Amino acid sequence: NSAISKEGLKGFYGVEGGRISIKNACLSEGINKIRTQARAAAAAGSDARMGGCSLPVVINSGSGNQGITITMPIVVFAHYFEVDHELLLRGLALANLISVHQKKYIGSLSAYCGATSAATAAACGIAYIYLTSKGEREKRYSIICDTITNSIETLGGMVCDGAKSSCAAKISIAVENALMALQLSMEGKVFKPGEGMTMEEPEDTISAVGRMARVGMKSTDVEILNIMLGN
Repeated sequence: NSAISKEGLKGFYGVEGGRISIKNACLSEGINKIRTQARAAAAAGSDARMGGCSLPVVINSGSGNQGITITMPIVVFAHYFEVDHELLLRGLALANLISVHQKKYIGSLSAYCGATSAATAAACGIAYIYLTSKGEREKRYSIICDTITNSIETLGGMVCDGAKSSCAAKISIAVENALMALQLSMEGKVFKPGEGMTMEEPEDTISAVGRMARVGMKSTDVEILNIMLGN
């Protein structure tokens, strides 16, 4: 995934979402610069993949774009935090599992864009490696729960209309959204039960958003196909 991300930054693939984002990183400093680099790294991998690059990727839930979206923000932040390789792998493992868990409710075929669930999982992996490296293990569970709630309650419902170059732009936005969700969580802010689909427990919120994606967006999926087929 790192290799295809680098290729996306070097080459001229798709809409060049990653290459354009990395230019903005040069104008930022500190953590904001790393956030932009994380968005760029994820988007660039998708740019390359959707643009015909033949390099292999590590998938999640059957999707290469989702695999890239989970991987690259964690890799970027792990380097920034200077964590060891084992902690990086643990963060990646956690993030991949969280993404799969969300997909359990969403289902295998939905008009719900998987970049949201993947980016949400990536932010959880970043929270895990950061808090672990700082010795704040007792905070990990609550921060991760709140990050999931904040992220999927913000961008959940972005539509998937097939694999193509705009996926990279959606990934960039999804990563930014997830990192904002993490920042809010770190500052003790989380959406409250009763606000939209936010439930008392994060597991119930995941289930509610998944139901919306699986059941509520079923007709959306059919309509998108009809539009694409000219019906």
